[in-house]
Amino acid sequence: MRTNLSSQINLTKIPEQYYRPKNALERARLCRFEQIPTEIFASEHEGAKFVAQQIIKEIKQKQEKGEKYVLGLSGGVSPQEVYKQLVEFYRSGAISFENVYFVLAFEYYPLSSNSIGGNNAVLRETLFNKIDISDEQIISPDVTCSDDEVMAVCEAYEQKISSLGGLDMIIIGIGVSASLGFNASGSNPNSMTRLVLLDDDAKEAAYPMFQRKDAIPACAISLGMSTIFSAKRIALIAWGQNRAKEIKAAIEGKISDAIPASVLQKHNHTRAYLDLPAASSLTRIDRPWLVTDCEWNSKLIRRAIVWLCEQTNKPVLKLTNKDYNDHSLGGLLTKDQSAYDVNIRVFNDIQHTITGWPGGKPNADDSNRPERAIPYPKRIIVFSPHPDDDVISMGGTLRKLVQQGHDVHVAYQTSGNIAVGDEEVIRYVSYLRNVCRQYDKGKSPVLEKAEEIRKFLMEEKVEGEPERIDVRFMKGTIRREEARTACRFVGVPEDHIHFLDLPFYETGMIKKNPIGKEDIDIVKQLIEQVKPDAMFVAGDLADPHGTHRVCLDAILAAVDMIKNDEWFKNNCWIWMYRGAWAEWEIEHIEMAVPMSPEELRFKRNSILKHQSQMESAPFLGNDERLFWQRAEDRNRDTAKLYERLGLASYEAIEAFVRYHPVD
Repeated sequence: MRTNLSSQINLTKIPEQYYRPKNALERARLCRFEQIPTEIFASEHEGAKFVAQQIIKEIKQKQEKGEKYVLGLSGGVSPQEVYKQLVEFYRSGAISFENVYFVLAFEYYPLSSNSIGGNNAVLRETLFNKIDISDEQIISPDVTCSDDEVMAVCEAYEQKISSLGGLDMIIIGIGVSASLGFNASGSNPNSMTRLVLLDDDAKEAAYPMFQRKDAIPACAISLGMSTIFSAKRIALIAWGQNRAKEIKAAIEGKISDAIPASVLQKHNHTRAYLDLPAASSLTRIDRPWLVTDCEWNSKLIRRAIVWLCEQTNKPVLKLTNKDYNDHSLGGLLTKDQSAYDVNIRVFNDIQHTITGWPGGKPNADDSNRPERAIPYPKRIIVFSPHPDDDVISMGGTLRKLVQQGHDVHVAYQTSGNIAVGDEEVIRYVSYLRNVCRQYDKGKSPVLEKAEEIRKFLMEEKVEGEPERIDVRFMKGTIRREEARTACRFVGVPEDHIHFLDLPFYETGMIKKNPIGKEDIDIVKQLIEQVKPDAMFVAGDLADPHGTHRVCLDAILAAVDMIKNDEWFKNNCWIWMYRGAWAEWEIEHIEMAVPMSPEELRFKRNSILKHQSQMESAPFLGNDERLFWQRAEDRNRDTAKLYERLGLASYEAIEAFVRYHPVD
C-alpha cells in the first residue's frame, strides 16, 4: 500500500541540466541571475540529507580540533526534514553531538514554564530528545521573564552567543514576504536580538503549535538580522512551491529592507538549498530559454508563448518573428516554421482546453475536447477534503455536471470540525437549549447535554487540551448540515452526499495522525461502490503538510489498489482542482470550464451556505478576502488570462488537470 503518491505527481518534467550543471561553465551560464549560490535537489529528502551531511562534516572537523560547534536552529516546517536526517545519522552511529551547542533563532514570548507550545518544545520533540546532548547545550532565551526584564534577556542572549564564539552555522527557512525568523519586511539590517510583535502571518504559522488563536503569544524574542548575518555560514532552506516567489525575490531580486532574506546576498558564505518546487520561480527553472538551450515540449512551449504575450502585451495570434527573436525564443522558429505556425498551434492547444461540458458533451465529436462524449450520463464522484472545498473550488463545474444530467456524488473526506469556532457551537447549543425548554418541560438528556457543552465552552475549557468528543460532534454536525444545504442548493440528491469522516483527522487537535489503512479503505469502498466514470479531487500540491494533500494521498492510494480492475482501467478519469488561493499554471490546464455572471453568482451563494467558515474560520491569514471573494477573484483572473491571450472573453473560469495513475 503506497501512501505518498502525491509526491510523485510531476506536472513539469525539469531536465537535470537545468538544476545539476555538469561543470563551472554551465553553472555560470544557468545561474547568472542568482545572487546567492543555490543548490537545487529533486526532492526535499535529498536536499535535507545533503544539508545534514554538510553540518555533520563541519561538526567532525571541530571535534578533531577539540572545539565546540555552535549551530543556530530555526523553527517552522522547512527545517524539520533536516533535523530528522540529523537524528538518523546519530542513530546510525555516524555522529555524536557531544560538542554541539544549539542556539534557537527565536522563541515565543511570553510562555509559562508548563506551556504546551513554543519553539523549544517542538525542537525537543523532533531533535533534542533524540540525540546525545544535555540541557546545557540548548541555548534559548528566557521567555518566562517579566516585561521589564525582556531587554536584559535579549542582551544576555547576545552575550551568551558571543561567549560561545558566535554561530558556526544557522539553518533558517524563509517566511511570508521573505522574512527571516521573525525579521519581517522593514527590519533593520543592523538589528540585534530583540522583542518583536507577531503579525497575522506569524500567528497563522503558530496556530498548529498552540491549538487556539487566543493561546498564541503576542510576541517573540528573535535573533536580529545582524546576529543572523554574523554566522560564519548560513543555510537558507525551502521546500515546496508555497515559498517559490519569496525565494526568487531573495535570490534574484534587488537587496531591499522590504525583502529581508535578500540581505543574505551580501553574506559571502550563504548557500540556498531548495527542492524543485521551491526553485520553480527561479529563472533557470521557470524561464530556462533566457539562460540556456531548452529541451522543448508542448508544456514548455505553451508557457513560453504565454510569457511572450505578457512581455509584448499582445495576444497569441499577433506575435511576430521579431517578438520571438527579441525575447530569446528564436530557437522555436526554424526555416520551415514561422511565428505564425507556432502561434496557431499554441492558440489551438489552449482553445481546446475550454469546454462548457465538464462531463463530456453527448453526441458530439470529442477529438478536440478535454472530456469524452461517452459514456453519458457519467457516474461522478466529487471528493472534497473539507465540507466546503467542493463549492469553493469547483462550484460552477459541480452545478454544470448536475444540470447536464450526470449521476453526481459528493464525498466529504473529513468532518472539518476543527475549523468551527467555539462561538458557533455556543450559538447552536443555546438555540437547542431554548427549543428543549419550550417543548420538553420534563428532564431532557438533550437539554442537559446542551447546557453542559455551553457551560464547558464558556467557563471551563482549558487551552491546548484536545477537543472533547461531544464538542467535536457538535462542530462536525454544523459543517455537515451546511454541506447538505449547499448540495441541495446545487441539486445533488440527499442520498448522493457522503460523509467519510476519515479517522486520521479526528485527533481533536490541529496536529493530525498520519494517513492509515483505515482511511484508505473507506475511500476505496466508496469508489468501488459507485464505480465512477470520472472523479474530481483536490490536487493542492503546494503544501505537503496540509489536510488537502493527505486527503489526496488517501484517494491516490485507493486508486493504486484498484487501477488494474477492468472497470476502472477502461472507464475512470481523474481530474484535479485547486483550492481558494491559487489556480493551475496556464501550461498545465487541460480543462477550463467557463462561467457566466449568473453562474458565478450562483457559485457565490453556494459558498455562502457554509456560514461557519466566513469571518470566524481560522487560516484566513493576512488576506482579508472571504473564501467566496478569493474564489471569485481566482476564477476571474483565469478568465482574464484567456482573454489577454486572444481567446473568448468569459466572466470566470474554473480549471482542472488530469491525473494519470502511476505504475
